Parts: sequence; structure tokens; C-alpha cells
Amino acid sequence: MSLDQLAGELLKGLNAFTAGNLIMIGVSVILLYLAIWKEYEPVLLLPIGFGCLLANLPLTGMTTGGIFTVLYNAGIVTELFPLLIFIGVGAMIDFSPLLAQPRMALLGAAGQFGIFGTLILAVLIGFPLNQAASIGVIGAIDGPTSIFVASKLAPELLAPIAVAAYSYMSLIPIIQPPLMRLLTTKAERRIQMEYAPRPISRRVRIAFPVVVTLSVGLLVPEAAPLISMLMLGNLMRESGVVDRLNRTSQNELINIATLFLGLTIGATMNAEKFLNGATLAVLGLGLLAFVLDTVAGLIFGKILSRLSGGKINPLIGAAGISAFPMAGRLVAKMAQDEDSDNFLLMHAMGANTAGQLGSVMAGGVLLALVSSILF
Repeated sequence: MSLDQLAGELLKGLNAFTAGNLIMIGVSVILLYLAIWKEYEPVLLLPIGFGCLLANLPLTGMTTGGIFTVLYNAGIVTELFPLLIFIGVGAMIDFSPLLAQPRMALLGAAGQFGIFGTLILAVLIGFPLNQAASIGVIGAIDGPTSIFVASKLAPELLAPIAVAAYSYMSLIPIIQPPLMRLLTTKAERRIQMEYAPRPISRRVRIAFPVVVTLSVGLLVPEAAPLISMLMLGNLMRESGVVDRLNRTSQNELINIATLFLGLTIGATMNAEKFLNGATLAVLGLGLLAFVLDTVAGLIFGKILSRLSGGKINPLIGAAGISAFPMAGRLVAKMAQDEDSDNFLLMHAMGANTAGQLGSVMAGGVLLALVSSILF
């Protein structure tokens, strides 16, 4: 081999490197910065950012028939990764605050408004119904649900939808507080809600995941895969008889699935597919969906506050989204910033767990509606 041929071989990666690749590597660096230095959901953003970095190294073969193609086909196409993550999420969730305060389910329902509002707007600006529905689900701020719906309805938009869902989830501490201050008064934020924990029996806590799975499976079959895995994890937690499985679900299982999911989603962020007008529209509409969900929750919280004679702090409405437990913790922190003696955590967690269930239900409803119209 001549020196010129050798130099050509050594430089072929640089020769294939484009301005688009450079831009996307810049995006990957931003994601890694947010994960490492700002510590915004590093478990999610770090593998996504590194996967994006790898996707934009030309000629490696990793994203075209290599490891990431295998992971994509095994975990995304089959919906395996989101379902495994939901087992772990279910094992982590304590539904007792919701069971003790059933009215919090109303806030979980209000927190899904942005999904359907954004769907309508996406259709009006030209997205086909299947893509509009997938974009709207970003508003659930629930990565597994967004991926599950998008992989069925609009796999061509899976990368920007997944990135938007996980990125906005990590940016909850930045996006939600200004909306909370804008839509609530200082006096409202200082409202204290007494929490007199109503004992929830072990039988009720065990029956809950079984009843929810049966109810959703019969009423909204399209949501059954997600809700059943969520409830399986919760049943393992509440039964108290499978401690090893419960601990594994909360730790090794969800961590491994999240790692592979993040890397695989990041690996779909190559310049050719990601740098286009549709991606920007998806990111913008996804942010709008998140904002609308938060606004709807806060407005409904204010309505409940008025109806209760000022006994309900409207901040808890912002926790009615699926981002568990970040949204609930943020609401509790906001209340304590206003009054150090104000403890809203259990109320906020009740709304937050209701939002988790609400997002899965909303995703199932969208799948059912869109499938019946288009297919």
C-alpha cells in the first residue's frame, strides 16, 4: 500500500465528517454538560448524549448494522426497554398518598390536557394524525410512554420525541417554577394542607395493582402493556414476598434498561435524520405540551382551592404530570421556599402518582383513537 493510499485510509473518517456531524456533536456535548455539571437527570442524559456522540462519528458502523441496530431492534421495535423500565418505576412508587386522597386523581387527569391540546395544534400546522398524536404524548413528560406510543404510530419521529421527553423531564426544575409563580399568588403558595394519613391496609395496596390492570386492560387495551408492567412492579413492592425481585427491579433492571435505552435513542440522533425542520417543530411542540400540562394542572388546582375555601394549595396541580418523583419534590420545595413550615410532599406525591397513571391512560387512549381512525 502506498503512502497516499495509507493516508487516505487514515483520513477517510475525517473526509466523511460533515458540518451536520459537528453540530450534532455540539448537541451531545450540551447534553453531557447538563448531565455531568448541572446534574439534570444524568441517568438519562448521559447515555443519550454519549449515544449522540457515537452516532455522528462517520464510518464506525455502530449505527448501521452494529450494536445499536441490534439494541434498537431488540429493545425499541419490540418495546422491551420501556416495559422493563416501567417494572422498575412501579416497584419504586408508593400509591398510598393517592389511595388516601382519591381527589388527587383529578389533578392527574388535568395534567394530561397539554397532550390533547398539542395534538390538535400539530394537526392544524400540518402534521398527520399519527405524528401529531406521538408529539402530543411528549406532554406526559414520561419517556417510556412517549417511546411506546411513537414506536407504534410514528417511528420516523422516535429520536426527537424521545430526546424531547427525556430532556424536558430533566429540565423540570427550570421550566415549572416560573409558571408556578406566574399563575399563583404568594398567599396561595403559602396555603398549608394538613396531612392526616389514613391507614391503607395491605389488602388494599395489594388489590390496587390487580384492579387497575384489569380495569385498564378491559377499558383501554392499548394501554395494557405499559400499565400491566407498572402494576407488576408495584405488586412486587406491596406483596412483600419477593424482596429480591423487588430490589432487582428498582436497581439493576431499571438501570440496565435505562442505559441501553438512552444509548440507543442517542444513537438515532445522527445529523442526516435529526437536523431538519420537523425536528425543531417536534421540540417546540413538545415544550408547548409540557407547558400546557403544567398550566392546566395549576389552573385546576386554583379551582379546587376556591371550591375548598382555600384549604388546597394550587401548587400541587403542577405535580399532576408523570415525571415521578421530580415534579412532586419540586412542588414541595416551592412551598417550603415560601414558608419553611409548609409541608406538601405527601399531597404532591398523591397528584404525581395520579399523573403517572394518567399519562399511561392518555397514551392508550391516543393509540386506540388513532388506530381506529387510520388503521
